[in-house]
Amino acid sequence: MARRDETVAKDWKLKQRKPVRQKKIRGLLERLSEPIALEVDFSDAFLEQAKFGPWSLLLVDRQPLAFEVVHEDGPEGVETQRVAFPTLRGLLAWQPQRRWCDVDHGAIPFLLNGADCMAAGIHAACECIAEGDMIWIRDQEHGKPLAVGWARMSAEEMVTASGGKAVGTIHWIGDELWELEM
Repeated sequence: MARRDETVAKDWKLKQRKPVRQKKIRGLLERLSEPIALEVDFSDAFLEQAKFGPWSLLLVDRQPLAFEVVHEDGPEGVETQRVAFPTLRGLLAWQPQRRWCDVDHGAIPFLLNGADCMAAGIHAACECIAEGDMIWIRDQEHGKPLAVGWARMSAEEMVTASGGKAVGTIHWIGDELWELEM
């Protein structure tokens, strides 16, 4: 599992790929659907789990649509917390309406190179975002996902702040997970 500051690395390989039944990964599916209000029917899908570096991937019909990481800075009294979230391909497929922030065109080239998202480029954010949440970053004009990362500020702070890192990205368009082919 990945730590909060780990991003996709070039030497990560897909390993330990195995088919799974929906009932065996019920907890993962609940952790995936709860924070972003996602309702997806996996009953007819071919589900697999695999390791990709320290992350655990959920493959749906041979596409990496979700991943699970360990969040080291979980709630007080809890050392670690498992966090499941859609990959960028999962966000494109499922189109969730929670835990997003909008960035302007000036931020896009930096995000596509794996940079953290600065608060100055954020124009809007889902009100449910708290510091430490896993969120996704989207283009403000088209609403398409650009990156996934850890919120370093609340939604209100992201929109009002004029500087500082708002989101520490861990997965972006063009990284090794995005380019992963089955």
